[in-house]
Amino acid sequence: MTEPMTLHARLAAPVKDVHQALTDPAALRVWLAEHAEVDLPERYEFWGRYTPEGDAPHQRLLHADDRTLRLAWSLDGVETTVEITLAEDGPESTILTLSQSHFDYQEMISGSSIRGVLQTFWCQALANLADYVEGREIGPRCDFTDPVLRGEVVIAAPVEKVYHSLIDSAEVSAWFGFPIEIEPQVGGRFAMGGIDNDPQPAKIIDLDPGRSISVDWGSAGVMSWELEGSEGHTRLTFVSSGFDETRPPYAGWGGWLAGVAELRRFHELDDWRPILLAEAP
Repeated sequence: MTEPMTLHARLAAPVKDVHQALTDPAALRVWLAEHAEVDLPERYEFWGRYTPEGDAPHQRLLHADDRTLRLAWSLDGVETTVEITLAEDGPESTILTLSQSHFDYQEMISGSSIRGVLQTFWCQALANLADYVEGREIGPRCDFTDPVLRGEVVIAAPVEKVYHSLIDSAEVSAWFGFPIEIEPQVGGRFAMGGIDNDPQPAKIIDLDPGRSISVDWGSAGVMSWELEGSEGHTRLTFVSSGFDETRPPYAGWGGWLAGVAELRRFHELDDWRPILLAEAP
């Protein structure tokens, strides 16, 4: 059963700056898509390897004003509707609300439709939008044409702090935005929602303190993290492997990309707050 998918994000920039980032095609090519063309109020299109079914533009603009964008987006033969609204949250902050129709959580789990990637696609896009409007470097994006799932970021924090935030349950839950319980040893459980709520938790299969972690997610493959410290910074390389390459787990990969963007902010921003909100304030 499909249902609307809704996300709320707090962005540290005025509404006018966020609107500019949403409607300037050059900006869209930085944080959202490989290709973008915008000519309001007639055209709003994006496509390319960072877009689900991005072989060509499949969007049709329905409405645009200073606070709202609404467009039809055909995915897997179904015309969905995307709506983005902006609201002031003080003079230098914006609450962005994004909704998209025809999202089915089971399609995300099963991978039976490209629409299953929508939630994590928008989570990583909004994380990159947040960095863009704050003048920060954009993180890696999901390439929907590539079965190799590999990313790399440099975090302005010592390696021991970054490692701790990858293995400590409270810190992982904070930056990932979802309760996660971890038993930090080889054979330990890595449980989404907590050990009592995850009947089939992932398992830590390799652990080299301060240097690497590998977690086996079963049919979704193995997620591996490698850390290398230098002059107070950490190069974090993360790879998903061991899955069926004819059906790469793009939905899960998009979630990790969004999480890594938040992890970098968690360490680098003194006044860090999560980008995504449970509900609009």
